[in-house]
This record gives sequence, structure tokens and C-alpha cells, in this order.
Amino acid sequence: MTGITQVEFDQVFMDWYIPVRNSVYYKTGDMQEAEDITQDTFLKVWESREKVNIQTIGPLLYKISRNIFLNRIGHKRVALKFASEYDDDLNSESPDFLLEMNDFDRRLQASLSGLDERYRSVFLMNRIDDMTYSQIATNLGLSVKAIEKRMSKALAFLKESLNVKI
Repeated sequence: MTGITQVEFDQVFMDWYIPVRNSVYYKTGDMQEAEDITQDTFLKVWESREKVNIQTIGPLLYKISRNIFLNRIGHKRVALKFASEYDDDLNSESPDFLLEMNDFDRRLQASLSGLDERYRSVFLMNRIDDMTYSQIATNLGLSVKAIEKRMSKALAFLKESLNVKI
């Protein structure tokens, strides 16, 4: 059965808005742009509601948001602004430790922004959103094997660019 009602759309919006927005944010590094793209995504779903299959709504939302992102950005590299959260205990650490952490955070942000968008999305969905490979595969409409390969490439890139053991 295809097509969704207003009630179904409202529920989809409530369930999927934040995950889709976060996914777009990982791609853009700009929360305002992520909000805009996510709203455009739901607008497209609403405009096509007669054709939408509620059973495949998750992958559809991610695909639409990705296409909107690609249309807006084109081939431009996107700087990812990634803020690390530290425990309150960090303030009691030595100045040398804080300098090293700041340096590592800066290098990590640079490495993540240099990482291909496909690999960065998988990496951040897994590491930040705590999504399993299976959940990521479902959301992106890919196989688990493809997600494993992308994660492997992301980790290899980060290991080399940061010159650390991961």
C-alpha cells in the first residue's frame, strides 16, 4: 500500500526529524543548513505523500536529504565543526594535557572534514549516534557489507591522517 495520511506523516516527522537532521549535520557541519535541508526533505515527502510507502520511509528520508545536500553543495568540500564534550574533570587536568587535547581535537576536525562524505557519515552515525552497522545500512539503503567497508576505509584514513592507533 502506498500513500500516507496526515496522521502518519505527523508520526514520521516526530520519529525521523532529529535522526535525519543529525545525518545532514554530519555532512554539512552547519546546523542551520542541516535544519533547512531536513525541512526541505519533509516537504518533498509531504508533496509526494500519495506515492510514499510507509514501510520504506527511513531509507527514503535519508536518500532525499542526501540528494538535497548534494544539489546544494555540489563538489564543494564541507568543513565539519565538531565539538568534543569532555567530562567536568577535564578542567583539573594539567595545562600540557589540555594543550595536547586541543591539538588532537583540531587535527581530528581537520581529518574528519577531509574524509569523503560517504565514509564520514557512516563513521559519525556509528561513533556519535551509536548506530549499529545494520541500522546504518537500513537508513542509507545499503548492505551491511558496504557499511563495513566504508567504516574500514574511514578508520584507515583517520589512522593515517592522525598518525595514531585506532
